[in-house]
Parts: sequence; C-alpha cells; structure tokens
Amino acid sequence: MKIVISWTILITLMYTLQTSLLPLIAYNGVSANLMLLLTVSTAFIYGHRQGILMGLITGTLQDFTTGSFFGCTILSYMFIGLIFGKFSDRFFKEQIFFPVLSAPIAAIMHFFIMTALLYLLGYRISLLYSLHAILQPLIIYQVFFSWMVHKVVYNFYKFAERHG
Repeated sequence: MKIVISWTILITLMYTLQTSLLPLIAYNGVSANLMLLLTVSTAFIYGHRQGILMGLITGTLQDFTTGSFFGCTILSYMFIGLIFGKFSDRFFKEQIFFPVLSAPIAAIMHFFIMTALLYLLGYRISLLYSLHAILQPLIIYQVFFSWMVHKVVYNFYKFAERHG
C-alpha cells in the first residue's frame, strides 16, 4: 500500500510540475512532457507491463485534463511504454545513458503518433512547421529533464525493493 501511495504522489507531483511550473519556461508554448518521461523511465526500469500501465495512467490523466481527443495520448503512451519496456532487461537500471538517449526518441514517436492520429481524424497539419515549432524545443526539454525524472523513478525502484 505504501508503494501505491508513493506512486500516486509521484505522478501527481510530476503532473503538477508539468502543468504549473514548466509553462513558465516554455518556448513558443512548448515545455517538457514529464508524463512521457515518467512512462519511459518506468518502462525501462520495471519492464513493458508496468510501462504500459504507466502509459495508461499518465495518458488518461493528460487526456482528461487537456480536453483534446480522449484516448489519443493514452494510445501513444501505452505504445511507447510497451516499446521501451521491451528493452528493460537489456541494460543496467542505474545506467543513465539509455534513458537520456531514449527521451528524444520517445518524443519523436509521440509526436508522429499524435500527428498521424490527428491527420486521420481529418485535421490538416503543417508538418514542417510542427517539426520546427513543436518537436525541436520538445526534444531539447526532454533531454534536459530526462536525467532528473529517471533518477526519481530509479530511487522509487530502490525504495520499493527495500519496502516491498
């Protein structure tokens, strides 16, 4: 029970930071996506099942609060949690290189999944403008914040090993 409460607090704290403080340092309205980083780090450390679960939880939270098409972010995050979770047994959990390297890859995957879904829903999207105005700053933010998020998730992993 202590672990569930701790994860609930972590997810709430990350989402609060993402929606209240990070917009203050946003560039053209784009800031770091801590929910995506949380999903990727969880998938790397715990595996694909927990990555999918974290994608479901964080995607649902974002879809409920953003007012966009419900389910698009959930689908994207769950898919990313699955993909990165498949690599969880191929690297040391305390290593920081892969989570930092995976942050821009996950951002690119999420961007193209969401762009494809919006295009399929009938929205016209200027891909070149979106790549320049949204994806470039997002990648920089994701790399910058990935170490911090991965460190927090790794500390939760160690806490769960001791108390679980």
